[in-house]
Amino acid sequence: MNSIENIEEKLSEVFKKIDHIAYYNSQKVISAFWQEKVGEQHFASTTGYGYGDIGRDTLEKVYASVFKAEDALVRNQFVSGTHALSTALFALLRPGDTLLYITGKPYDTLDSVIGLNNNSSSLKSYNINYEQIDLVNDNFDIESINKCLQNKDIKVVAIQRSKGYSLRKSLDILKVEKVIKEIRKINQKVIIMVDNCYCEFVDTKEPIEVGADLCVGSLIKNLGGGIATNGGYIAGKKELIHLCSERLNVAGEAKEVGPSLGANKMFFQGLYFAPSVVASSLKTAVLAAYILESKGYEVEPKWYDKRADIVQLIKFNTKEKLIRFVQGIQLGSAVDSFALPEASDMPGYDDKIIMASGSFTQGSSIELSCDGPIKKPYVAFLQGGLTYEYGKIGILKAVEYLEK
Repeated sequence: MNSIENIEEKLSEVFKKIDHIAYYNSQKVISAFWQEKVGEQHFASTTGYGYGDIGRDTLEKVYASVFKAEDALVRNQFVSGTHALSTALFALLRPGDTLLYITGKPYDTLDSVIGLNNNSSSLKSYNINYEQIDLVNDNFDIESINKCLQNKDIKVVAIQRSKGYSLRKSLDILKVEKVIKEIRKINQKVIIMVDNCYCEFVDTKEPIEVGADLCVGSLIKNLGGGIATNGGYIAGKKELIHLCSERLNVAGEAKEVGPSLGANKMFFQGLYFAPSVVASSLKTAVLAAYILESKGYEVEPKWYDKRADIVQLIKFNTKEKLIRFVQGIQLGSAVDSFALPEASDMPGYDDKIIMASGSFTQGSSIELSCDGPIKKPYVAFLQGGLTYEYGKIGILKAVEYLEK
């Protein structure tokens, strides 16, 4: 038995737990397909206004079923997860309202949306207020949240489950459930929105099942299964989905418009494969955590930890090692393996970013990718792996390149 086989034997119990969750989520998906009687007719395309698109409408019913939600908005008109989040925030908030993030500062790409920097199209420019409460030791600050809800008129409470480019732990569904219960003790009417990017199908429950009103995500991450080439989703309460659809499309037409433009089949098929692809991504992350920690690097989560998302953090402490590992991931990719990434400016980020994404879909985070800001402590954020086998090849290639 060679070295990698010994490692995989040690990881076998963790892999079995991942497989169990994948099977559970596969049952959810196939049951939704059966319930909504998905047929070949649902793969047809519409153009123009998109009136009467039965495939699009059935897909959204399938998503609602999977998420245990009243309704869903699943569209190729969403260009990113940030776009889906922005759509939801602008749909829910009005001038004078207050948005409260209880997971600290959100992704850098939301700075311009919220108005944390100077942008004339931001929520702030519409006189929408913003508050945030930081996590304490990677847990919700329940006391501060309670005080804020008691003393201020909060319209939307937002929760970002994944870590983004911060060094905190991502938030598992049990922590989300606990804080939602605490919020509901004080305020039954506040809208609770969960940014679910990178987290779908990592566990057996999704945010709507634990009391959230809306959850939002991207289809070039988990739920697209590596097949969707763009798109995003919002799932939750029917009246809130209606507001989101009017914000995305046009008031008075809502979900009735929006052509699928040939996207229906890949969206159905991506969701079908998603539980298995997420499992492969998680196994790739577990393997990377074990190997890199054994070589002396600090990782989060550890290989044996319960995971909340597909993201693996690796702290390199030097710019040179971060760059070399990211370049190694590119060398181990299927697409553009001959190219060496370099750090550069990216829209929405203050620091230069180095990114390896040898992906069939540009920027796809469910395919094997790795990126990180060029700033101390020089941390790589690894995610994805359409199959565990390709993920393993990529990790071994990156480690080999790192150590040359």
